[in-house]
Amino acid sequence: MIPELRRAYNAAFTQQKYDEYRRRLEAEAGCRIEFRLCETPIFLPPELRDEMVRSATEIWAELSTPENLRRSCEAVPPPLDVPGSGDHPLFAQADFAVTRDGPEGALAAKLIELQGFASLYAFQLVQSRELLRMSPGGERLDFYLSGLDEAGYVRVLGEAISDSLPPENVVLMDIDPPSQKTFIDFALTEKLWGVRPVSVMDIEKRGRELWYRRNGKPTRILRIYNRLIFDELFAKRISIPIDFTQPLDVSWAGHPNWYFRWSKHSLPVLRHPAVPEARLLSDPAGLPRDPENWVVKPLFSFAGSGVKMDVTRADLDAIPREEWSRTLLMRKVFYAPVIETTDGAASKCEIRIMFVWRDGKPLPVTTLARLSQGRMMGVAFNKDRTWVGSSGCLWPRSSE
Repeated sequence: MIPELRRAYNAAFTQQKYDEYRRRLEAEAGCRIEFRLCETPIFLPPELRDEMVRSATEIWAELSTPENLRRSCEAVPPPLDVPGSGDHPLFAQADFAVTRDGPEGALAAKLIELQGFASLYAFQLVQSRELLRMSPGGERLDFYLSGLDEAGYVRVLGEAISDSLPPENVVLMDIDPPSQKTFIDFALTEKLWGVRPVSVMDIEKRGRELWYRRNGKPTRILRIYNRLIFDELFAKRISIPIDFTQPLDVSWAGHPNWYFRWSKHSLPVLRHPAVPEARLLSDPAGLPRDPENWVVKPLFSFAGSGVKMDVTRADLDAIPREEWSRTLLMRKVFYAPVIETTDGAASKCEIRIMFVWRDGKPLPVTTLARLSQGRMMGVAFNKDRTWVGSSGCLWPRSSE
């Protein structure tokens, strides 16, 4: 999207450079990458970057009104309501589609998703650093927000995750960390901050205390960096040894309730110009007369599962009434194919602005990007394609 940087990158690109980029990432993490890496970074125009940051910050403010905070609590299923979620998440992300105002219009950003859940903060640092290395003139480019550099980014994230506690008393919790596609982020989290990935199945409750074994030694857990999606446990009927809805002597780096509270459930209340019209299927306005211009999304789903792009009235009529309050209708957003590639097809992109709450305010720290040539962003919709997948954004260093 910055033409001179795109031309230079594409002219210098080789498959060997891409293969070496992937090998360096896997070597640094000490594990395989289980998802597709895109062949290119996004060269993000500073004015579009700033528009996304500004829109996301304004959206967080809108969601933080007393009325919207009260409404957000309704999204938490009672069997999964963990005490002590507070008035804001520790981590939040806003995902924007890159679109155009008209066929040949200026680039614009439209919100697609938001979440109050941790993202790939460790992997994105290392991936973006390697994208700089692969880009001609990379020493003149940047990927940090808020004036951060690598030391500042590591400090800010480390303080958020550990809250000044010894790393051995903090765990990254998931259901089965080694089996997750995002395990490379878990491995890099341990490398950067000493916080080890631990299965919730391996945590022991002693009264109100939680314990795990670290190098064979029983070790107290004082803080949980939560990467466990509680709704997934509920949906798959997975029984875990800890009832987190009961009082426990532990703090949260990413309280689990915010996965529900700031989510697709939040979109119908937003009135920001960057947010497409959205409503629940149970809304009193009723079913839309133009279903072909809407997308149907389950409120809580994984990797795009359950999303329907080509909607008919029959599709809407087929959704059981009891699911209407858990089904979102959202106006279609048309991604612009703005990334020129060397494989003959332009790619579309979605950019995530990643925040950490610090001193009571949301601090943007970096970006994550996904590229697609299919109808949706997920891997399942981009099989057998190149110049698609996981990436990051770069921009001229002097621009911020």
